[in-house]
Amino acid sequence: MQKFNQTYHNMSANNAKQYWRKNLKYVSILLSIWFLVSFVFGILLVDELNTIRLGGFKLGFWFAQQGSIYVFVILIFVYIKLMNKLDKEFGFNKD
Repeated sequence: MQKFNQTYHNMSANNAKQYWRKNLKYVSILLSIWFLVSFVFGILLVDELNTIRLGGFKLGFWFAQQGSIYVFVILIFVYIKLMNKLDKEFGFNKD
């Protein structure tokens, strides 16, 4: 953690802004996907999606009950991968 703080303080203001701009871009995109899956697919479009079946269940029901949770967990792993890549790009990796 001390190495992280030292590296962060040595960053130029421009690099710090680029780092956080990319981080906020990633978070915005991933939260938009989660909103789309959980709210739009699970609530707003549930009637239209219920005309399609997935594993014996109506697709709208599946998104509302399980799909949004699965997508959320997948998005966590995607965020971890993206942040590890971003940390390496800006010199925050532990290596």
